[in-house]
Amino acid sequence: MRQLILASRNAGKIREFKRMLEESSIDVEVLSLLDFPELPDVEETGTTLQENARLKAVEITQATGKPCLADDSGIFIDVLDGNPGVYSARWSGVHGDDQANNAKVLREIHEKERAAANGQVDRSAQFRCVVALSFPSDHQSAGEVIFESGEMPGRIIDEPRGEHGFGYDPIFVPDGFSETSAELSAQEKDRISHRGQAMRKILPILAATL
Repeated sequence: MRQLILASRNAGKIREFKRMLEESSIDVEVLSLLDFPELPDVEETGTTLQENARLKAVEITQATGKPCLADDSGIFIDVLDGNPGVYSARWSGVHGDDQANNAKVLREIHEKERAAANGQVDRSAQFRCVVALSFPSDHQSAGEVIFESGEMPGRIIDEPRGEHGFGYDPIFVPDGFSETSAELSAQEKDRISHRGQAMRKILPILAATL
């Protein structure tokens, strides 16, 4: 069976990717970096989501000799000048500490509110995702990297809510909803999320090229 590597050790992200790939019925064995503990983490030195997604996809393809699907995602908050953005996973200073990252975002928004004349600020935010698909040297598309993207607009609330999802999901309410991303079912989140949008665009390409 053909194999595809997901360039991630984030358990929540891996679950989302595998769920959407399984629903697509693409005949492929999906592995993640959890299956390759000997591989070092790829340093995300890019200044954009696309640059980081490309770095991860290409490096893991070179290391494994397999096609690789990588993503870089972040939340861009208007009142914080677009931050955390590409630094979302490590906004608190510790990579992948969701609770600390959420607490820092809320703390910084509250500081902005205290400084505002009327005590209010624009809490609009957008989750954005770029996925990158790279191919090994023996593939007909060797050297090519294919990108797709998605965006989910919404707003930041005062306190975390919900037990599902990961990252900033508990403090983010998508436009048109009253629930946070962490309160939505997996199927509903996949339908509207930034990662779900990007995946639906890349799936036909995966089916045609793997």
